Amino acid sequence: MNNALKFYIDGEWVAPAGNARLPVIDPCTETPFSEIAVGDARDVDRAVAAARRAFTTFSLTDPGERIALVRRILDAYLARYDEIADTISREIGAPRPFAHEWQAGLGRRHLEELLRTCETFAWQRSKGTTLVRYEPVGVAALITPWNWPMNQIVSKVAPALVAGCTMVLKPSEVSPLNAVLFAEVLDAAGVPPGVFNLVQGDGPTVGAALCSHPGIDMVSFTGSTRAGVQIATLAAPSVKRVHQELGGKSANLLLDDVDFETAVTKGVNSCFSNSGQSCNAPTRMLVPAARHEEVLEIASRAAAAHWVGPADAAGTTMGPVVSNVQFERIQRLIAAGIEEGAKLVTGGLGRPTGLERGYYVRPTLFADVRPDMTIAREEIFGPVLAILPYRDEEEAISIANDTPYGLAAYVQSCDIERARRVAFRMRAGSVYLNYPAWDPGSPFGGYKQSGNGREYGEWGIESFLEVKGIVGYGSRDAVLG
Repeated sequence: MNNALKFYIDGEWVAPAGNARLPVIDPCTETPFSEIAVGDARDVDRAVAAARRAFTTFSLTDPGERIALVRRILDAYLARYDEIADTISREIGAPRPFAHEWQAGLGRRHLEELLRTCETFAWQRSKGTTLVRYEPVGVAALITPWNWPMNQIVSKVAPALVAGCTMVLKPSEVSPLNAVLFAEVLDAAGVPPGVFNLVQGDGPTVGAALCSHPGIDMVSFTGSTRAGVQIATLAAPSVKRVHQELGGKSANLLLDDVDFETAVTKGVNSCFSNSGQSCNAPTRMLVPAARHEEVLEIASRAAAAHWVGPADAAGTTMGPVVSNVQFERIQRLIAAGIEEGAKLVTGGLGRPTGLERGYYVRPTLFADVRPDMTIAREEIFGPVLAILPYRDEEEAISIANDTPYGLAAYVQSCDIERARRVAFRMRAGSVYLNYPAWDPGSPFGGYKQSGNGREYGEWGIESFLEVKGIVGYGSRDAVLG
């Protein structure tokens, strides 16, 4: 990869201001396989200056031109698709089939959905004699996570471009190489100089410099709630717009009329997908107390069907978690579950048998979990499922909502009207009924400490727009005599 030690600023690959480097670790082996340059405030200043210059003209382009640019980006993305998928697989340890279908696939689907959304998106409308006009918010700082790197890069960059914003992207330093490839995609598609800029680095240095920079008008961040609080604090003195998608501890409520074999199996698989490293993963399974033992049998079979191994090994369904930091955090929380009295059904501490190196975690199920236990309250971000019994529907809804988070909730029932009624009472930004297909046009974001604002589809575009009212625009009496 030729540009890993450079930054993309003002339409060119440039050397960083400093000499700092950071290794990129293969989580399957715990060994470095590449390295990136690490930026500082000087690189941020340079990128923001380029974005501000470009905003003067790019913000005035016709939406049709920007939509055509996104079409070219989609073509360029598809031309590099396999390389992007393989790179993500290596960076985060995702099994190769999963990386190709989902990790890289979500980038393609977001671009396609954005193009469909633009077909009907209204950039201005009349309200009486007032013209309501939507205009780009300005220069946006985009800070993205490591767990679904391309999903979050595309779901920020593409709508920002369509909206007419210019931007500086700081991807996660844990999975940074796919961002280099995406910058190359944008360059090949003909994104004008300065419109998109890429600076690599860590949160305390590059991220903080972006969030506090006077030349940044908006920060769009996806990551932990802890980091989100810090970002909001840094942005507050300059009253930037701050858009955040943060942590989650999503409940999966299995009502008593459900097909338990199907619902439990799908619930386990969904929790363990991407090695459990998804902010909206259904990590709390709520089940009727009378069916608790039956659920454990089904869940145990589902967990046993997962094969943990290297990303490039045939048959692997679950790779490692991304880093030693993640591995140690998950081990600490598994230990907390055991110490607090939850029943360990399968999995537990340590690596799976035969995997001595790599950040591999044993797929873990806990039963008889109480709502006040640590594993029922903290986001674990690993393949650990907490199964909580409930007495009746009212208690189930109460347990589901008893969390500081509100990103997602899941409801399973054979009675769709019942499922809908329960969904209305879930305090979460997204509710999924009976394991539906993923919808890139559905608004994505959370209540409470899961963040603010929404992404995807029309909501993704709107998040990068200001609203201007031109009063008297349509009045015949607007001319002063």
